[in-house]
Amino acid sequence: MLQIYKTIEGTLKQIEDFEENVWVNLTNPSPEEIAFVSSKTGIETDDIKASLDDEEASRIEVENKYTLILIDIATKETRHGNEFYTTMPLAIILAEKAIVTVCLEDTIVLKPFMMDKVKEFSTAKKSRFLYQILYSSTTVYQNCLRTINKKREAIEARLSKHTKNGDLIELHELETTLVYFATSLRVNGVVLDKLSRNERIKSYPEDRELLDDVIIENKQAIEMSGIYRDIINGTRELFASVIDNTLNSVMKLLASITVVMSIPTIISGLYGMNVDTDGMPFAQSDYGFLIVCLITFVICIITLIILKKKKLL
Repeated sequence: MLQIYKTIEGTLKQIEDFEENVWVNLTNPSPEEIAFVSSKTGIETDDIKASLDDEEASRIEVENKYTLILIDIATKETRHGNEFYTTMPLAIILAEKAIVTVCLEDTIVLKPFMMDKVKEFSTAKKSRFLYQILYSSTTVYQNCLRTINKKREAIEARLSKHTKNGDLIELHELETTLVYFATSLRVNGVVLDKLSRNERIKSYPEDRELLDDVIIENKQAIEMSGIYRDIINGTRELFASVIDNTLNSVMKLLASITVVMSIPTIISGLYGMNVDTDGMPFAQSDYGFLIVCLITFVICIITLIILKKKKLL
């Protein structure tokens, strides 16, 4: 999909034809759309296609007529029937007459710009627009990280009630997401560092301040991903401890029940042997069976009390 925007008298408007100082947004573009943008801007088609590869690495490439900035952004995806996060490339290309963004799918990073909700945003101010996109990307990362932490807290709250395999799978997926985030944020940090030393991109002092803010926010996102990952590791270890403790409790209970149940089994086994009844206690009494049952019951009660005091029940 090809969309062309331009700031006219302070308002962002979508236009049909290519003009100077426009923003061209390509979302999963067709070969025809790629060829059209390439012919209008002089950008190589391979550079336009760069972000369409999920495995493309973040980097900066400076060409004669344009500069390519490729970063990883956070996006949603469905895994195991639930919604989680992952990363995907976003290309920002600064050409002489336009700024071009290319992504494989619609992204929340660019939504505020399309809705004209970003302050001091203008398609004519390319360097500032670039830094604003980078700032939006780091903000999205931080929001996703907070959501991940809330999901982790919800799983931990359910831990005291019951443990399901689904909770363990979800916890694993959250940890996987944090690995993706940490890797992408570190690579993006390298790109931002190179961008701060790049003399090709013209910028004003206030734009440089915005870039410094982006670098700070990116470092904060890296720290957040590391902290949340450590917390999830602790939660996973807590899961394992709770499961082991529950299993130990069940095994102790079953062992105690086995001990108690073995008492009447032993007594009934002795009285069931084929021996002379004269040698068996209470064999000649009319109440012998009741007396033996009562004695067995008393022994079982005493055994239960002992097990309780030993904290085996």
